[in-house]
Amino acid sequence: MGAVSYHDPFSGSAPDPHWDPALGPIDPFLGDPHDPSSLLDDLDPVEPLTETDRREIAADLAELEEFETALTPHGILGIVVDCGDCGEQHFFSWALMAANLRSLLGDGRTGIHEPAAEPTPDAYVSWDYARGFTDALASQRN
Repeated sequence: MGAVSYHDPFSGSAPDPHWDPALGPIDPFLGDPHDPSSLLDDLDPVEPLTETDRREIAADLAELEEFETALTPHGILGIVVDCGDCGEQHFFSWALMAANLRSLLGDGRTGIHEPAAEPTPDAYVSWDYARGFTDALASQRN
């Protein structure tokens, strides 16, 4: 397989000190009184998630774990999402997509991330493709 996505913190041999496996990238200015983001306006308030929203996001997280287990042995590094805002594809490693879903469950929004640096598009699949793949595996077992 080609180059690994910049977003995959587990691609190297040593753990990334700027990455929390449960939450994703760690803010490099965490605790810094001179954090440049203090100059920005506060984020708009987020509508609280409904119980239905929480169940759906938790189900997505569980499904993502199934995708990773089934597809990683085939060289798939994560999920590709067609962005409705910019019209481009965004590539997310399994870990980053899981961190985004956990963030949604936590404070109702996802973190801002840099785009993948020269991702290998063939190493990422859509959510629908991943779901079809795992459904096909499950039907073979039955």
